[in-house]
Amino acid sequence: MKAVVINQYGSKEELVEQEVNIPNPEANQVVVKLEATSINPIDWKLREGYLKEMFDWEFPIILGWDAAGVITDIGSNVTKWKVGDRVFSRPETTRFGTYAEYTAVDEHLLAKLPDSISYEEAAAVPLAGLTAWQALFTHGHLKEGETVLIHAGAGGVGIYAIQLAKYAGAHVVTTASEKNHELLYSLGADQVINYKKENFEEILKDIDLVFDTMGGQVAENSYKVLKPNTGRLITIVGEPNHDTAQSHNVSAKGIWLQPDGDQLQRIADLMEEKKIKSIVGATFPFSRQGIYDAHALSETHHAVGKIVITF
Repeated sequence: MKAVVINQYGSKEELVEQEVNIPNPEANQVVVKLEATSINPIDWKLREGYLKEMFDWEFPIILGWDAAGVITDIGSNVTKWKVGDRVFSRPETTRFGTYAEYTAVDEHLLAKLPDSISYEEAAAVPLAGLTAWQALFTHGHLKEGETVLIHAGAGGVGIYAIQLAKYAGAHVVTTASEKNHELLYSLGADQVINYKKENFEEILKDIDLVFDTMGGQVAENSYKVLKPNTGRLITIVGEPNHDTAQSHNVSAKGIWLQPDGDQLQRIADLMEEKKIKSIVGATFPFSRQGIYDAHALSETHHAVGKIVITF
């Protein structure tokens, strides 16, 4: 099968097309023929070598950790799934990712893809959607009636976080450049702050939950707007500043996504009910050039919604 791999860490130039063997499923795995995958910042951060301490892998490495497609083979212990099922998944983070025509996925990480959802829409969801779910609910404990600030609402994770928070009955505040305000209001945002012209920390106060996708000064300023005693910050960009959190009498936690088929199935159900939708900002074909161009766009940090690769 064709895969796009890296044989050493470095720039986009390291992406190459290579023939590799189609995976054989282990006892509790299925093999999925991919119809679409998507790009996430972890892809190019890993490509550049930023995560090599965390993932000490041999080369070649197939990047990509979003899968949408059709089951073509099942392991000996698999009973819930069959060949021909339309599925999507955030597979385990291994060196055999989804920039390939086929990928092996643990059966408990699969979700059934509703007929009304396209492969492109589905491929956009797993990593970003689960990150939003876990930040808001698993770790952020967001409740109905609370106010949440979601940074970078037009980004891959922010798009889902706004919709999930709205579905949960929260008051949703987000930050975005002006050109994306209309989109974010349509997804359920109650207040959109133009970060280029306004300082959110001068406008907001008594926020229950901040979902930080930016880090740096944005994170530092976020502690100032949280409600004392009960306010909490969840970040997906490293470890938060616990000293600053303590000085503002709030809690802070850094999280790392845990793949979860059950949570993904709940998101799939919400998509089928039209409570949540994917925003696919750009699509590229599955090829060395397509992945190269998709990484270039992702690295700008200004892509709207998700960048999807189609097979």
